[in-house]
Amino acid sequence: MRTHFCGLVDEALIGQTVTLCGWADVARNLGGVCFIDLRDHEGIVQIVAEPDNPAYATAADVGYEFCLRVTGTVRARHSVNDKIRTGKVEVLAERIEILNRADSLPFYSHENPGEDVRLKYRHLDLRRPEMQRMMRRRTALVRALRSYLDAAGFQDLETPILTKATPEGARDYLVPSRVHPGEFFALPQSPQLFKQLLMVAGFDRYYQIARCFRDEDLRADRQPEFTQLDMEFAFVSERDVQDFVEDLIRHVFREVQGVELASPFPRLPYAEAMRRYGSDKPDLRIDLELVDIAEAVKGCEFKVFSEWANHADGRVAALRLPEAASMSRKQIDDAGAYAAKYGAKGVAWMKVDDRAKGREGVNSPIAKFLDDATLAAVLDAVGAQSGDLILFGAGLYKTVCDFMGALRLKLGRDLGRVANAWCPLWVTDFPMFEYDDEAQRYVALHHPFTAPSVDDIADLRANARTAVSRGYDMVLNGNEIGGGSIRIHRPDMQSAVFELLGIGAEEAQNKFGFLLDALKHGAPPHGGIAFGIDRIAALMAGTESIRDVIAFPKTASAQCLLTDAPSAIPDAQLAELHIATRVEGPTA
Repeated sequence: MRTHFCGLVDEALIGQTVTLCGWADVARNLGGVCFIDLRDHEGIVQIVAEPDNPAYATAADVGYEFCLRVTGTVRARHSVNDKIRTGKVEVLAERIEILNRADSLPFYSHENPGEDVRLKYRHLDLRRPEMQRMMRRRTALVRALRSYLDAAGFQDLETPILTKATPEGARDYLVPSRVHPGEFFALPQSPQLFKQLLMVAGFDRYYQIARCFRDEDLRADRQPEFTQLDMEFAFVSERDVQDFVEDLIRHVFREVQGVELASPFPRLPYAEAMRRYGSDKPDLRIDLELVDIAEAVKGCEFKVFSEWANHADGRVAALRLPEAASMSRKQIDDAGAYAAKYGAKGVAWMKVDDRAKGREGVNSPIAKFLDDATLAAVLDAVGAQSGDLILFGAGLYKTVCDFMGALRLKLGRDLGRVANAWCPLWVTDFPMFEYDDEAQRYVALHHPFTAPSVDDIADLRANARTAVSRGYDMVLNGNEIGGGSIRIHRPDMQSAVFELLGIGAEEAQNKFGFLLDALKHGAPPHGGIAFGIDRIAALMAGTESIRDVIAFPKTASAQCLLTDAPSAIPDAQLAELHIATRVEGPTA
């Protein structure tokens, strides 16, 4: 139907006849001449219809988003438009066909309406040039990943979508079986177990662009179905996996973004990342760090500091904000209110007006509780300079990390301290377990198939609270874009980890018997990683929301506004599946 794309018409085609298809981005009838900006996925070109041409009558009837086919001659424009790629040419229409009219629209392509409207009319939203740009960036990302892995000898293998329910972490989406009454499949949260089985089967290097499903509680920027690059390697150590995928990500950013990432990526142990940044996914673009001051304040009169400084699980941390002493009291109070969302019961502050004057140069409501030696020790510990603002947090170690880390990010952005850069790193040496006080048991920090750093089962059992795993995450600009580990390949170790997680032998056999059996059949040492395609694409496209790089995303409440899913199912169809629904009303 067409000879060229709208956005690719250029000066090389002047004098030639072209046929274009697309949508009327703008239609202007100026009386003596009609102008139409014709748009397709490659861009926009100006169409001109003059009164002495049969195309003029049709052009005068064209409205916004009409679907058109235009045949005409390319000529140079009298007034150049430097804002578009085709701005030096236009097409003098000889024939215009209206392929389809458009009714009154909920919004136009040059607008950016609210997200609910965009998702309800996603087919229109995706026509917008900005959305076309972001989706093309995603396509380029996947193409670069595939080409690199194919060349490196990885096999692209598909794993089941209908599989066994093995909930660990998020809830499974369940699918009732018609032919097995009362039984259910589950949609995979990841291909984790199957890719491990592929290593046992001798495939050595596997990858898959995999769809995954998690029935999670509502989160602002999570999707119930998402896409990840899944990879697994046999006979590898942590560094083997990390070095390879570093090269992969550098290649992808070079091909898609035209940028060179650091080589090698910095590596931070989990404990150091939490101590310095209050986060296991630190944004290294922000040149602010947390400093522990517990030793300096253990004997001070300010009980909030001294009590937590002497607590076995406590932390007293300071965040120095260079040249921020000009912040108002309201701004400081607002920062405290923000920290409260992350568990802070209060945030103390200190303005350093003149470092050379010691106590006289400090403005702080807590200074009176610190003797001269303690005050000097605190200022020395944080490297205070005249004009600085220092914020302090005290409490349980994890809680202080959470709210001080959140403050670091927020104030780093507010104070313009975010560098225009790509800052990748590895976070390594994660704890093997976290203790869930509510459930009164350990939970896996990564997943229950991650290998511990020790090979001795007795050692692991004796030191479970402090055990370190062989897990690793790749972080980019404050976002975890990939997570992986060396896996457990011995059945006795896997059973021991299940036991520590409160999964008894019978339950483990019921849920994971196929894996335990496979590990008994000569399973090789193996490991891997999975990358979030949606998150990487969003970072590359420069958008905060992964919904902008997913063609048909769900809302934060896991609904599809376009198709009105999920929806009720007729009783007859439910009967075929041997299930019935029960809607519970409010309790008294």
